[in-house]
Amino acid sequence: MILKLMSMTAIFVSSLIVGSPSASAQTTLASVKARGFLKCAASQGTVGFGAPDEKGYWRGLDVDTCRAVAVAVFNDKDKVEFVPLSGQQRVPALQTGEIDILPRTFTWTLRRDANGLNFTTPNYYEFTGFMMPKSLGVTKVEEMEGASVCVQTGSTTEVVANDVSKEHNLGLTPVVFENSSALSQAFFSGRCDALITDAAALASIRATKAENADDYVIFPATKFMDALTPAVRHGDDQWLDIVNWSIQALITGEQLGITQKNVAEMEKSEDPRVKRFLGVEPGNGAAIGLDEKFAGNIIAKLGNYGEMFDRNLGKDSPLKLDRGANRLFSDGGLMFPLAFQ
Repeated sequence: MILKLMSMTAIFVSSLIVGSPSASAQTTLASVKARGFLKCAASQGTVGFGAPDEKGYWRGLDVDTCRAVAVAVFNDKDKVEFVPLSGQQRVPALQTGEIDILPRTFTWTLRRDANGLNFTTPNYYEFTGFMMPKSLGVTKVEEMEGASVCVQTGSTTEVVANDVSKEHNLGLTPVVFENSSALSQAFFSGRCDALITDAAALASIRATKAENADDYVIFPATKFMDALTPAVRHGDDQWLDIVNWSIQALITGEQLGITQKNVAEMEKSEDPRVKRFLGVEPGNGAAIGLDEKFAGNIIAKLGNYGEMFDRNLGKDSPLKLDRGANRLFSDGGLMFPLAFQ
């Protein structure tokens, strides 16, 4: 009887160890290191967030978010493979391990959170918008009665379009497409009166796909704002921490005044917060299984969040988007830096 109890206890303890977060936590990091590169979801061509340039090099806010994690793990922003995925493909790809991170303009929602995903730190705050030809004379949702709307399947915008139609009794007709390329092509060919997606993505589509950007107007679909947030799989706490703090390195680096140009000089700072952030005072890197200087390495390779925003979406980009809600909390925005200690 005693032996039987001991055997059952051993089986129970073994199952706890195998299924515990601490045991499974190293799985993603170990597989990424063994593979030698990171695998990230990418859009199918949204300039500003994720699209290859004329030389085939991937650029964008989501792309740089993935590159930050690659730097944290390998100290090399190019040790990453980008996998273009449609709205329907992206979640299964993460769940099955085809990709390690899903940053593809992905809205944080309750059901997604409960469906085998863990959301990390938002890398962009945005409202859902409609884009319509100015010639239709529509400038707000209430004027859209009877309109047809191009919408991408597998996206939260399907739900938003339906909610808006019911709320205002508009009778909107959804015209559903598999991917963003087909979506924009259909809209500009006149198959739909309106196109719905994140406002920044609309600005990207208007700037890069329209013959004349001034012929189109963008306006909010609702009064609500969404948090676009990279996601990882459930059950791997260490990988969740690594992705979280890689994104936080971009945000906190800006708060501390650390830039791509001055990061080496800032290592001489006497500010204890800066010393901890840059790994001059050790402990942070070891806590999550990374190099002590992972945060400083990210800034050195990519710049801070403000630099990343300006390069991809803001004043130094073709889109020239106002930073708005994506300013630091200290500047009236929603980007909240956490403590590296």
